[in-house]
Amino acid sequence: MGEPFVWGQDDVWEELEARFVAARREGCEPLDLEPLEAELAALEGAAPTDPRWGAWEHAFFATAAETAACPEHAEALVDFYGGARAAIRRTARGWDIETTEARQRLYRLLQGGRLAIEEVLLQMPPEEMPVIVRGEPVDSAGPCTTLHETRVCSGDILVSRGGAPTSALIARGSDYPGSFSHVALVHVDEDGTFRTIEAHIEIGVVVAGVEKYEGDPKLRVMLLRPRPEALDDPAIPHHAASAALADAESRHIPYDFAMDTSDPTRLFCSEVASTHYADEGVQLWRGLTKMSGEGTARWLSRFGVRNFETHGPSDLEHDPQLAVVAEWRDPETLFRAHVDDAVVDALLEGADEGDDVEYARARLPLARLAKAFSWVRGLFGTAKPIPEGMSATVALRVEWLRERHGAMAEAVLEEAQRFREEQGYTPPYWDLVAMARAAR
Repeated sequence: MGEPFVWGQDDVWEELEARFVAARREGCEPLDLEPLEAELAALEGAAPTDPRWGAWEHAFFATAAETAACPEHAEALVDFYGGARAAIRRTARGWDIETTEARQRLYRLLQGGRLAIEEVLLQMPPEEMPVIVRGEPVDSAGPCTTLHETRVCSGDILVSRGGAPTSALIARGSDYPGSFSHVALVHVDEDGTFRTIEAHIEIGVVVAGVEKYEGDPKLRVMLLRPRPEALDDPAIPHHAASAALADAESRHIPYDFAMDTSDPTRLFCSEVASTHYADEGVQLWRGLTKMSGEGTARWLSRFGVRNFETHGPSDLEHDPQLAVVAEWRDPETLFRAHVDDAVVDALLEGADEGDDVEYARARLPLARLAKAFSWVRGLFGTAKPIPEGMSATVALRVEWLRERHGAMAEAVLEEAQRFREEQGYTPPYWDLVAMARAAR
């Protein structure tokens, strides 16, 4: 097993917030990105242990804190980070991502950079915040179509964040807490028809059109594409997507609650992509997602997880074989995602201190009856009150998490509104975590 990553930089976050407050008070200086750009160019090909990465990270965080106070500079910084992220990922292709040094460095640069940029976005007037952030315009040999002014191709991978508390738990409950909870593999026909192949807890693997995919609540979406130079055959992405589509249409594939990547008879969302790419000779998720924290592992086991080294949606962003093509955010859902993450982080801190998942034991007989009803309805192919593969006890634990998380999130939202009224700006993530701790 691994070891959970810990930022351990409360003093740094306080310093950054102080920079932001000072910039709001003193006014905006011209944004000069040339030093950051030059330092990053000098790091091309550098090892993950090179100390210059730490200096660049700190300089970028400081620039983001000051830019957050100056909305007129925000778009320029966001555009800069899109190019910086691509450069970092290109350099990381030469790293062994399974080593702790490389994994931590890449996580700090990518997840840390993401959080810094999102703090900038959340201080912007909502009507000015960019909804689509462009990434690398990587080519694809497969059929493509257009979605939200973005070229989407067969074999692309959409990672997203759902709005349920369990989605937040999936995103945050690993050694490297991330921002995504769901994976969908894209298939595009020769005529441009867009479909996704994805696994849902409620019904297993399904094929969905664009209306269905976008109809499910999502707090953020990112589009990833295999780099052509990482493929032995440029047709591999379309072949993998076509095989996944044929598999989903030919049989019922139950959801894999255990997250067992060695069992193809059941699939969770990440496996839909990893299994069919593996069949084409491409190993995604170089560096498995691990859940090493004792409290986190205990909580996830309460929800049916049995494998604590697996393919987590968030970690796919750190696979250097893939390019980030685009990312979609909007102000309301972005802030809600931060609140949900902060609540789960506080809950998992409690788990490490001994808190456990609860459930209403008095409701267990009724839940077992609902489970039996689910089985009968499942014989006729209709929707199920309790998902296939989920026990009545786990269903009650999911309901407990929904209620506990909802109450805490409501308290954080109320406190965040008071913070805005008193301080005049949106509370940054570390303040949201403090609010969530207080609510817990």
